[in-house]
Amino acid sequence: MKQTMKKLVAGAALTLAAFGAIAADPIKIGSVLSVTGPAAFLGDPELKTLQMYVEDINKKGGVLGRQLQLVHYDDGSDANKANGFAKRLIDDDKVDVIVGGTTTGATMSMVPLVEKAGVPFVSLAGAVVIIEPVKKFVFKTPHTDRMAAEKVFEDMKKRGITKVALLSETSGFGQSGKKETEGVAAKYGITLVASETYGPKDTDMSPQLTKIKTTPGVQGVFIFGLGQGPAIATKNYKQLGITLPLYHAHGVASEEFIKLAGPAAEGVRLPAAALLVADKLDAKDPQKPVVTAYTKAFQEKWKTDVSSFGGHAYDGLMIAVEAIKRAKSTDKAAVRDAIEATKGYVGTGGVVNMSATDHMGLDLSAFRMLEIKNGDWTLAQ
Repeated sequence: MKQTMKKLVAGAALTLAAFGAIAADPIKIGSVLSVTGPAAFLGDPELKTLQMYVEDINKKGGVLGRQLQLVHYDDGSDANKANGFAKRLIDDDKVDVIVGGTTTGATMSMVPLVEKAGVPFVSLAGAVVIIEPVKKFVFKTPHTDRMAAEKVFEDMKKRGITKVALLSETSGFGQSGKKETEGVAAKYGITLVASETYGPKDTDMSPQLTKIKTTPGVQGVFIFGLGQGPAIATKNYKQLGITLPLYHAHGVASEEFIKLAGPAAEGVRLPAAALLVADKLDAKDPQKPVVTAYTKAFQEKWKTDVSSFGGHAYDGLMIAVEAIKRAKSTDKAAVRDAIEATKGYVGTGGVVNMSATDHMGLDLSAFRMLEIKNGDWTLAQ
């Protein structure tokens, strides 16, 4: 009898231990980011942000009593590699949710895989094509390229600029940006009098800018790209002595752009998240506490400046984590539904209100128009 009781107790202990192991399984957050290559100054702060906040959440007890585990791969700014890594995250690592895609190209190469597997995916890339048309399991945190073009044209209109030259990158982000810019120009009374392109790895845009400089009637220039290219173009702009107002899209919303472009960045205008001007926001601004806390934490941890790209990763992770909490599980369909139901989330990119027809949840008011003055971000007047 005693022997039987011992066996039963031992068996129960093993069952409890096994149950404890199951309960303690980590929640796996997958990520494919461009930590190296031309888009590195986007991907590097994204990874740093995810690492920092996964660690912070785990110190506070995790989510649903489980620790988070970040499983990340560097695609080297190569969309084809991103596809392979997404497959690995889904098939081998069995992740619960994916945050990032850094670039539009990488994101779009991952989309068919996450849709087929039914894994919730929060992209950190810019193009509107990511969420239009709506894809069941795909969401994004950054403002779209269409919004960037609209915000820029809104500002140009105020300044009486109606004839504009466009210089766009041949990357996924740049191509989509060009298409969206062309699509909304007429709405703001803007005529595109010149349109040139450059490659993501080009090291000199002087020929394209020379053509723009000699275009009759041009009143302003809009550069649509990300990574190092726009900084090179800005330097070339200055070297060629072009004095027309210069605008960029949100693909350069990082201190790194100012460092790379140097004095040539003076006077450049662009739409960006409130994060870059955290200290300059009104005390009553609902984003002020969020962006101030993120800035302080990031700078203390990494001893470097924040960028809006790190902010996109923060928002992506927090939206996913909050969805898991609301779903009370990591069931992928339930988490997907909870992400789609996100309402009133105050993040670094704005106030997010998603729906079945809007998998980003930001409107134009989430963008701030900034101007670079004395090597720093300021709210444009």
